[in-house]
Amino acid sequence: MISIFIVFIIFASFILFFINKLTDSLCEQKEIPEERQSQVFRTINILVTILLISSFVEIMFTT
Repeated sequence: MISIFIVFIIFASFILFFINKLTDSLCEQKEIPEERQSQVFRTINILVTILLISSFVEIMFTT
């Protein structure tokens, strides 16, 4: 159980890193102003975090 938790944390941190990298590319490509970029990053990070937490809960209750 602890090993699943550790692997999931590592996996989740890679996902968040790459999602932020892709979000940065999106902001540059669409030329989103600096003032709005923080809102875009915050929204995407919150939604991805919710998705990761729900995935973790599903994994824990199905094993």
